Amino acid sequence: MSAEQVSSLCEQLVKAVTVIMDPASTQRYRLEALKFCEEFKEKCPICVPCGLKLAEKTQTAIVRHFGLQILEHVVKYRWNNMPRLEKVYLKNNVMGLISSGTQSILEEESHIKDVLSRIVVEMIKREWPQHWPDMLKELDTLSKQGETQTELVMFILLRLAEDVVTFQTLPTQRRRDIQQTLTQNMEKIFSFLLTTLQQNVNKYRRMKTDLAQQPKAQANCRVGIAALNTLAGYIDWVALSHITADNCKLLEMLCLLLNEPELQIGAAECLLIAVSRKGKLEDRKPLMVLFGDVAMHYILSAAQTADGEGLVEKHYVFLKRLCQVLCALGSQLCALLGSDSEVETPANFGKYLDSFLAFTTHPSQFLRSSTQITWGALFRHEVLSRDPLLLAMIPKYLRASMTNLVKVGFPSKTDSPSCEYSRFDFDSDEDFNAFFNSFRAQQGEVMRMACRLDSRTGFQMAGEWLKYQLTAPVDTGPMNSKTGEGLCSIFSPSFVQWDAMTFFSESVISQMFRTLDKDEIPVNDGIDLLQLVLNFETKDPLILSCVLTNVSALFPFVTYRPEYLPQVLSKLFASVTFEVVEESKPNFEMLYNHVKQLLSNELLLTQMEKCALMEALVLISNQFKDYERQKAFLEELMAPVAGLWLSAEMQRVLSDPEAFISYVGADNKIADPVVEDPSGLNRSRISFCVYTILGVVKRARWPAAMEEAKAGGFLVGYLPSGSPIYRNPCTEQVLKLFDNLLALIRTHNNLYMPEMVAKLGETFAKALDMLEVEKNAILGLPQPLLELYDSPVYKTVLERMQGFFCTLYDNCFHILGNAGPSMQQDFYTVEGLAAQLISSAFINLNNIPDYRLRPMLRVFVKPMVLSCPPEYYETLVCPMLGPLFTYLHMRLSQKWEVINQRSMLCEDDAADDNPESQEMLEEQLVRLLTREVMDLIKDEAMATDVTPPASAELTELGKCLMKQEDVCTALMITAYASLSWKDTLSCQRTTTQLCWPLLKQVLPGNLLPDAVSWFFTSVLKGLQIHGQHDGCMAALVHLAFQIYEALRPRYAELKVVMEQIPDIQRDSLEQFDSKLLNPTLQKVADKRRKDHFKRLITGCIGKPLGEQFRKEVHIRNLPSLFKKVKPSLETDVLETNEDGEDLTVLFEP
Repeated sequence: MSAEQVSSLCEQLVKAVTVIMDPASTQRYRLEALKFCEEFKEKCPICVPCGLKLAEKTQTAIVRHFGLQILEHVVKYRWNNMPRLEKVYLKNNVMGLISSGTQSILEEESHIKDVLSRIVVEMIKREWPQHWPDMLKELDTLSKQGETQTELVMFILLRLAEDVVTFQTLPTQRRRDIQQTLTQNMEKIFSFLLTTLQQNVNKYRRMKTDLAQQPKAQANCRVGIAALNTLAGYIDWVALSHITADNCKLLEMLCLLLNEPELQIGAAECLLIAVSRKGKLEDRKPLMVLFGDVAMHYILSAAQTADGEGLVEKHYVFLKRLCQVLCALGSQLCALLGSDSEVETPANFGKYLDSFLAFTTHPSQFLRSSTQITWGALFRHEVLSRDPLLLAMIPKYLRASMTNLVKVGFPSKTDSPSCEYSRFDFDSDEDFNAFFNSFRAQQGEVMRMACRLDSRTGFQMAGEWLKYQLTAPVDTGPMNSKTGEGLCSIFSPSFVQWDAMTFFSESVISQMFRTLDKDEIPVNDGIDLLQLVLNFETKDPLILSCVLTNVSALFPFVTYRPEYLPQVLSKLFASVTFEVVEESKPNFEMLYNHVKQLLSNELLLTQMEKCALMEALVLISNQFKDYERQKAFLEELMAPVAGLWLSAEMQRVLSDPEAFISYVGADNKIADPVVEDPSGLNRSRISFCVYTILGVVKRARWPAAMEEAKAGGFLVGYLPSGSPIYRNPCTEQVLKLFDNLLALIRTHNNLYMPEMVAKLGETFAKALDMLEVEKNAILGLPQPLLELYDSPVYKTVLERMQGFFCTLYDNCFHILGNAGPSMQQDFYTVEGLAAQLISSAFINLNNIPDYRLRPMLRVFVKPMVLSCPPEYYETLVCPMLGPLFTYLHMRLSQKWEVINQRSMLCEDDAADDNPESQEMLEEQLVRLLTREVMDLIKDEAMATDVTPPASAELTELGKCLMKQEDVCTALMITAYASLSWKDTLSCQRTTTQLCWPLLKQVLPGNLLPDAVSWFFTSVLKGLQIHGQHDGCMAALVHLAFQIYEALRPRYAELKVVMEQIPDIQRDSLEQFDSKLLNPTLQKVADKRRKDHFKRLITGCIGKPLGEQFRKEVHIRNLPSLFKKVKPSLETDVLETNEDGEDLTVLFEP
């Protein structure tokens, strides 16, 4: 084509590119220009001359970039069809561009350099080494021209390593050819990289102080940075011998560069990759050179310099890298020392520990946390843990931990030097909070390891700190809305210190008791500390909670001095908190009288505190191990609850939704929703009754040892299988209250009827809505940190009402879920139990929102059914689960239909306050409910715990359910329909664990052809939606294969379904079918049959959106470089040699 045509086409392309990049262009023009450019790249026969013309230096950077993009497109998509001469022409011109077609190194745009290096790499991937053996020589020649070319060569070598080794973006054989050739030439490549680095660094150092030479110095610096980046791409995978060659010359250079501000980050990166290398211990030994005087000097002086210049982002990033280098060095030392590699503890180990400690005491919380894993490895190491230098470091490490455990450094605050660093590392206070909590847990682990080596020091420090806190004045800090009361918030300086001290003392004291022998324990010191804590008085709830944790940490000392037990118990009771203690039985009367006093006053304790006390008493009563005594005790304990629960007024309130709304105060309009709450006491009475019933059902148990249970009168007989049958001392009391509990559940479900919701007062219109905390949990949002003024006391009455309904609903179902395991046959034989549950728990389900239905399934239906003995399956479980599963399938299908329609329509109208987040919330809820339902079916029908999913069988309960036609249909349809609902997790679990075992159960019967087609189609639909996820795709393909193999011989309809798959190869299908239907043919291996089947159904396997319209890149294999010559196997090898000495020929590669 003539030069004029090329010129005029280029003019049009320049205009089009200008329109695309001009912000003032209209969308229509931009789209037209884009279409023109794309069509040109796809169809025009003169792309190469046009691309080269547009890439000329005289054009603007945007046009040049487009020209180079055209050339890249040609290499990627047209290379296989180009004549050889055209390929050579393009290659020579591209190398010419590198030689003289770009601006100088400091002027050229980085995106131009990038695309140019990409074009060369794309050609290398297609032609080297077979058709382009001199490629490395050509790059070497180019690099001799100057810095501009050398930098581009570095980019090419780095990009090549990334594509071939790191990302492996090419076919296996090509990758192997290129990687093996790179490996063969690695000595030259490494020598070239090192020489380039050294020469440019030397020039840069010589010229950087001379102002006249600044541009030249900058050019050399750029090449140095590029060489370091390229080295980083190779150090990770080349043989370690290249890294440690020439007396570790590379490592020495990298250490030197740590003190060169412009190059230090790149050098630290390379050093880190080198020191983190795994591999044979023998090969890693030379890395210990970094513990030598020279290397240590450079590493430490670089750290000091970077830290001494204040907080500058660049220096801080460098410090992080250096810290990682020291961590990796520690890991290498731990791996090499004590192995058979004859490495000794380095002479500079002490210097190393000092520098490492400097990072542990740095203001940056991130740097502090980075050192913890290495400290743990050092303290655990069999040789180093005995080293005097490390043992001398333990007090210093623990001292540092005392500072590091204090929760300061929130990015939004300025109360600590750490805050400034946190602003670089964390986006929000929530982020920091989550990080700090895991950092603290990690510190706890490492402190315990340190205390294993030196328990006394840790205990001594904990004692000093505890004594200091007990005498320090309380500082509640500024901006505290409760300052009037003089109380701490979680950010108050005093609480932050108390909190850290408590964590420290808990960690070190618990470890001391595990480490020291009994006679070595400092009992007197411990008891002295316990006395101080017991005598300490505070009215601040947050500090009190820390004080009690310290009592708990010091409690093991009481086992040496039991006379302190009553004093400890008094302290606990004075705080109205309670902990169950094994030794407390002799003091039971004292406790019980104390608790009775507390419980009798309705206003003294919160409901939670009362219930904690009740549960504790029930747990202690389990220790009576005497059925009659415990039964009498529980009767006395529950008498007040029974009196309240069974009263005529309560009966009326619990069984009538309107009376219930009025009693709890949800029909009121309240003027001051923070202070005023006239019905609070009524709500707390109902809560107290429900909490108590739950506590008793959950906690009252027979003795675990069968002999004790028999002696105490708990054993009432044996099952035919020989398993014992026990009775629970709480049964009689709980069943007395059971009818009213069911009435409350029925009433609660009916509250969701529209006419009842309308009766809620103005203040409480949203009383049945989800709590904010629940919404955040469902959407996976971090819980907001408690702000200074934010304390539970300040909840509005609406929030309290929401919390009441939510907790009440959950607790009622917890009681039902615990009733089976707790009362066993006494519960399952309650007359008409199935009917009673259906008419209470399962009433008005249509109006119950998803967020209430989920806990019902999880905490009630699942545990009750799983603990049900087989003899009650027919009378209780099937009548309940049949209608429930049918209903759940209908509900979920409707919900998913709405979601699918919504995603197809995507309307723009905004009806709600925030429709997007509302829709997201609803969709996520449907997902979670779907998982809950599928888990319920799986747990109740499948015995998956004992077998791998592939061989999973139905349980007895599963088989029983599948005998009932309505239940069977509901289960099958729910399982197979769920495969095309947009929830990947649910689809994968159902496919692997449910679908096939369910279908296998009904195979012996006569399935309708339509049903079989529907099951098979459902799996293919699932593939269409979830095929983009590898795990799902593999499971669904396997399931489709199983169904087709098992059912195709009986149902020709399956072939009809297969024929409708897009792009199916009919002849291949015929071939697969004939092999499947002809039993006389020898069966092909399972994997090959499955691969054949997968190729058949490829047309319906969904792809990710990003790949749906992606143009495929095809790289052809070249003649193999490394052919293995296999000896031909002559048949007479076996025949001619009777001794069999030539049999070895068979096994030679």
